[in-house]
Formats: sequence, structure tokens, C-alpha cells
Amino acid sequence: MTTRPVRPRDAATVMLVRDAPGGVEVYMLRRAPSMPFAPGAYAFPGGRVDERDADRDVRWAGPPPAAWARVLGTGEPQARALVCAAVRETFEESGVLLAGPSPDAVVQDTRGDDWEADRAALVDRTLPFAAMLDRRGLVLRSDLLTAWSQWITPAPEPRRYDTRFFAARIPDGQQARDVGGEADRRAWMAAGEAVRRWRDGEIAMLPPTVSTCMDLQACGSVAAVMAAEREIAPIEPVLEEVDGEPRIVVPDGVVYPRGDVR
Repeated sequence: MTTRPVRPRDAATVMLVRDAPGGVEVYMLRRAPSMPFAPGAYAFPGGRVDERDADRDVRWAGPPPAAWARVLGTGEPQARALVCAAVRETFEESGVLLAGPSPDAVVQDTRGDDWEADRAALVDRTLPFAAMLDRRGLVLRSDLLTAWSQWITPAPEPRRYDTRFFAARIPDGQQARDVGGEADRRAWMAAGEAVRRWRDGEIAMLPPTVSTCMDLQACGSVAAVMAAEREIAPIEPVLEEVDGEPRIVVPDGVVYPRGDVR
């Protein structure tokens, strides 16, 4: 009997980047061993889309949802939800908030007990993101994001996600911080160093993370990352038997170390 693949859930993840002597650094989280999906793997802040992420009450600045729909290849409500989820999840998992008091300003610092109370309330879903922005007089800054790619979990997996990857320069004055939760370790890593450590078996990363780090390494600077013109099309790896073992194989044309598929 053939089991029908699980329908993937929409998700969004954000590569927070900054310039460093070793090239582009990206903020990464190591997923706790207790996590049901990709335990122990390094990833970027992000998570699944919540139904409230499509709320039209979210205060918004920058390219409107209709423009994002064209970029992401989705309908307008789904584009709104994906962008909102990207900003919300980044704040929940790193304390970095891509929002400001006006369309051309950004929050300078999100540390303090009041910010932490709001972040915790977002995590446990007692506070809608729209309500937090409204109460603080903030607008979501969609112009601080750049769409990067779209990856879909292989069909045989019991937990599947259709994830849009975004890039964002960490705002001046803000600091990514340890907020606990689903990760047990956090670090800024040069993108090339992350790939090297993965090749050497020092850290675990899923194919989308490896491929994205290779992209960032090739860019060389945050300015190049944010100016990159990307075609957003679904990338869905497959599970194949390689040398008698099941391996994740990415499609041809995707930047990935072909000899190191694992």
C-alpha cells in the first residue's frame, strides 16, 4: 500500500547577516535534541506560518503584500502571512525585530523586561503580532527583507514544510541574543566556516542550510546579499538509495556539494 505524502506546511526562515573580516556572517541556532524535526541541526531563525500572520491589521511598511506575492509566486494573503511569519519568528527566536516607528526608521534595541514579556507572549500565542505592533506604534518593515529561496521537505518525511528563505541585515543597535526555547546553542558564523565545519562533520545542517551558506559565502558582503536578484522557485530534494544507504539528493542546478550529500 502506498502512503500519500504529508502536505507540507508553510514556513518562513530568515538569514540575519552582518559583515565580518571572514566574509558574511550569519546568525545560526542549533535545534535542541528534543525537537521532533531536525534535532541537533544548525538552522536559521524561523518557523511555521500561524493563521494570524495573514491578519490585515498588521501595520505594514515597504513593498506591499501584492508585490511580495509576485516575488514569491503566491496569492496576496499567503505572501502577507509568509512575510509576517518571517519577521515574527525572527523576533521570537533571536530578539531581533524588523520593525520601526515609521517606514524609514527601525527599532534600536529590543532588550529589557517589557520586550521580553512581549516576545514570550508571542511565543505562547497569547499576544497577536498585529496587537504588539499596534500597541508599540510600530510598522513591520518588509523592505528590510530580501527573498532568497524556497525549499520543500522531501515527500517521505512525516513532518514537511514549504519554507521561504529570506535574508536581512541585522539592524544597527540591535543584538541577536539567547532567548531559550527550541535551540540549545546560538552563534554568528562566517558562512564559509559553517560549510567547512559541516564538511568536517563538526556540525549538522540540512541541505537547504548548507546550500544557503554556500550562496552567502559566494556573495562576499552583506551589500551583495541584499542586492542579489533571486528567482524563487520550489526546490524539493528527494530520498534515493546511494551505495545501499538512503541519502537526500538535491535537484540539478542547485548550489550544493554534490559529493557530500548526506
